[in-house]
Amino acid sequence: MKDLSKEFRLNSSGKKINLGDWNPDDTSSFKGSKKKGLKDVEKLRKELEDLQKVLYAEQKHKVLIILQAMDTAGKDSTINLLFEGVSPAGVRVADFKVPSEEEKAHDFLWRIHKEVPRNGEIVIFNRSHYESVLVERVHHLVPKKVWQERYSEINDFERMLHNEGTLILKFYLHISKKEQKERLEERQHERRKEWKFSPNDLPERKLWKEYMRAYEDAIAQTSSSWASWYIVPSDHKWFRDLIVGSAIVGQLKRLKMKYPKLDRAESAEPIT
Repeated sequence: MKDLSKEFRLNSSGKKINLGDWNPDDTSSFKGSKKKGLKDVEKLRKELEDLQKVLYAEQKHKVLIILQAMDTAGKDSTINLLFEGVSPAGVRVADFKVPSEEEKAHDFLWRIHKEVPRNGEIVIFNRSHYESVLVERVHHLVPKKVWQERYSEINDFERMLHNEGTLILKFYLHISKKEQKERLEERQHERRKEWKFSPNDLPERKLWKEYMRAYEDAIAQTSSSWASWYIVPSDHKWFRDLIVGSAIVGQLKRLKMKYPKLDRAESAEPIT
């Protein structure tokens, strides 16, 4: 299957971006219907299931997947769908909420470093260290000088993980303000979704422009050859899952992983 994610991947850091140039409603790179897209997502999910088994068995590589987005863009849904069939022994989700008092007493990467993957493991960050240059910037929780310096500190941290053998994939799920409004209204009015609605969603929505500027700077300053950002159009849930799944499967295939072979002497020993 063709890797559709390439055109949504950034490589160089420092080059200014404008999220207004990226259409969150775009599905033009996929030549087919939504029905076909959903079938392709299912194929990718099964491929990911197989690749994760080899990754876990080989114990040579580690994978860090970072998901960042505005509320309702689908971080949880993407994780649930794409990783539905993978072995829980080799996949883990780290969900970073408001720092605890202990976490705030350390540097901003302290709680992050404890959650990075080990050999054979996939770890998914549902929000991440980028909250420290997004939420903390937008809400003026730290001085400008502090969050500006964090870009280089994040780059150094991710370069170190890469040099230690970690494959890093970073996804910004790009949703429009209009689509977010519709999804928030669904949460308000649909019984099976209202549990997802938080009173904090509405004040955060009023800061949309500030968040867009913060995301633009964060993505531009920290997209690198060793830890690229993908800007994923996410107004269509099936297309979002298709692009994220395509990127993960494509990058895992490039690792050229193989199941380890059993030692011949051990395999020749009779089983009693």
